[in-house]
Amino acid sequence: MTDTTTIKQQPPLTTGDFTESEEPFALFAEWFSEAAKSEPNDPNAMALATVDGAGLPDLRMVLMKGFDADGFVFYSHIASAKGRELAANPKAALLFHWKSLRRQVRIRGLVSPVSDAEADAYFATRPKQAQIGAWASKQSQPLESRFAFEQAIALIAAKYIIGEVPRPPGWSGWRITPLHFEFWHDRPFRLHDRIEFSRGAPDAAWSKTRLYP
Repeated sequence: MTDTTTIKQQPPLTTGDFTESEEPFALFAEWFSEAAKSEPNDPNAMALATVDGAGLPDLRMVLMKGFDADGFVFYSHIASAKGRELAANPKAALLFHWKSLRRQVRIRGLVSPVSDAEADAYFATRPKQAQIGAWASKQSQPLESRFAFEQAIALIAAKYIIGEVPRPPGWSGWRITPLHFEFWHDRPFRLHDRIEFSRGAPDAAWSKTRLYP
């Protein structure tokens, strides 16, 4: 017979438990703040899922560079695979996994480009070598050799050896405006806590559902 004693004795939910939250952005901000203190590397790393023209899912890690009530922002090349896929189908899914906290957050929503002013402002904060790399890289395109890439970097670096590096015209950012959040927290015996927030449109009210693990 399976011993379920320890399962029955799991600590009960408390008044301050995350499952009682009524608004997902505030809960995300709280979890992200905790992750920033505990994750050894890149608490802002998130998996970004898109689909290609054939409907085949595509997935990669990117860095979130900001979030607020309007959504989650990241930057990259417009002509990259992700950029082309988002242009054709402006919907995406995100996943944050904070192993140190045994938590994850899943997000799905609508995608829109950031403004030129936002992209310019963020690009200006990047280290100069990263700015030069953005000019030199034809992201997601075939590369004949590493040497060819290093040559391109050297040419751009020489061009901008003095002064500021402007943002490349093919480099910008996107904002994912969530329609769905799911917050997942590990508990023993895989009896995890999960809550989902959903809304039909960006200006609609959130509904909350607790999910089986």
